[in-house]
Amino acid sequence: MTPVLDIEGLSKGFTLHHLGNQIEAFDNISFKVAAGEFVLLKGANGAGKSTLLRTLYRSYLPRAGVIRFHSVHGPIDLARAADIDIAHLRRTEIGFVTQFLQARPRVSAEAIVAEPLRLHGVPADEALARARAALSTFGVKQDLWKAYPTTFSGGEQQKVNLARALILPQKLLLLDEPTASLDANARKALVSRLAELKAAGTALIGVFHHPGDVEILIDRVVDLTPEITQSEDRMDVDI
Repeated sequence: MTPVLDIEGLSKGFTLHHLGNQIEAFDNISFKVAAGEFVLLKGANGAGKSTLLRTLYRSYLPRAGVIRFHSVHGPIDLARAADIDIAHLRRTEIGFVTQFLQARPRVSAEAIVAEPLRLHGVPADEALARARAALSTFGVKQDLWKAYPTTFSGGEQQKVNLARALILPQKLLLLDEPTASLDANARKALVSRLAELKAAGTALIGVFHHPGDVEILIDRVVDLTPEITQSEDRMDVDI
């Protein structure tokens, strides 16, 4: 089976100019992710889990290695792709979910959630209806749908963030601590939505502070701890 993502020898470090040295985030990471597969990233604080996700999303440039993404347009190395190609893939095939919502001032919650659908060509009325359904699923009260998320609590902002990030299925979805600040009902809604995406063929790579939240979805674990086997089957790993 052709993987959705094929990572070979990926390394990333950060230069601390004021100290004159470099800190290694991770070194020589290699693994593959297939359609419909859920890979959990494991490791102690500082092991580079979130940095790896941001490198795969191309927020960071790696020091070495290949990130071969099998786009609908053909394979492309995300480590070396042009910025314009990365921007297009982010709009159409690669999603990223963080625990933080970057809400724009004076834009309603329902408009924020509907935006990915509208940009994808979905009619405005349908996009708005689907956005409201997503907000309801994640437990955002109806009287907040037309309000500005910049005024919401952290937990409510995260619900809006998830509704927006997960409303449009992607070929590859990166998840960085998405359950932070969520109540129990919202966590259940998240797991249910991720299960739907997984069943539909989305490849998922995630970092979870409490991996038990998504235990039933995990296929493999990639351990970023130095000198640990990079990838192991779910059944053989204590998460």
